[in-house]
Amino acid sequence: MTDLGGLLGALADEGVEFIVIGGAAATAHGASRLTQDIDIVYARDVANLDKIVRALAPFSPYPRGAPAGLPFVFDVQTLRNGANFTLATRLGDIDLLAEIAGGGTYSTLLPTTTLLDAFGRRVRCLDLPKLIEVKRAAGRPKDFEAIAELEVLLEERGL
Repeated sequence: MTDLGGLLGALADEGVEFIVIGGAAATAHGASRLTQDIDIVYARDVANLDKIVRALAPFSPYPRGAPAGLPFVFDVQTLRNGANFTLATRLGDIDLLAEIAGGGTYSTLLPTTTLLDAFGRRVRCLDLPKLIEVKRAAGRPKDFEAIAELEVLLEERGL
């Protein structure tokens, strides 16, 4: 089970510029579905990459699903050389995404975010309309199931 509070806390405490998306964002907005990981879109500047490394390195990030023992160095250069990382850590699974379908990058998503209280931290999440939009763009069956609940939440808030 992923320690969402631990992962969000590590990122927030280090000052990482990130946006929570996916199931964790839905939960932060009040959805009842449980998620097994946390998905974030992150700013790609070197200073932010350094903050991500400082936040997550103590929890031994390693490519999720990769055989044990493969050489993997979690550092700024690795993050610069890639874009999307699906990682297992001692706190659970986290997906670091440079860009998402239907939404774009951190800077393009920023205007469609809101600050929410989650696990004792103020974290930036996609707002409900944008979360619904990117879930539609992803087109996965589990996303379509979640959209119905998110639309009810949106309607209840008069948005």
